[in-house]
Amino acid sequence: MSGSIWDYRPSVGDAAGADLVGFAVEATDGHIGKVDKHSDEVDAAHLVVDTGVWIFGKEVLLPAGTITRIDKAAEIVHVNRTKAEIKDAPEYGTSGADGSAGSRQQVGAYYEGFPLI
Repeated sequence: MSGSIWDYRPSVGDAAGADLVGFAVEATDGHIGKVDKHSDEVDAAHLVVDTGVWIFGKEVLLPAGTITRIDKAAEIVHVNRTKAEIKDAPEYGTSGADGSAGSRQQVGAYYEGFPLI
């Protein structure tokens, strides 16, 4: 894995610069939502995922380091977290996950607490 949870894994391939908005997001145990926003900011790359009706429209911040594969042809982003782990993440737009440097530290600590899958 690259330097931090906020960097793309080298195995993901050409992720930086790709427009991922609208792509489906697949957790290790199934579909979790779609990409609503995407940032390639150095050391802060992330997705904002709209989980839709699955967990009542919650948006969550997913660090780029959770992405295992991007299937551009099928427009699917695969992540190495379960639906439950994503469901329990701090909600995007709250003080705990608004994309700021302070919230990235909190969100990063949350995701780094799980083993890599």
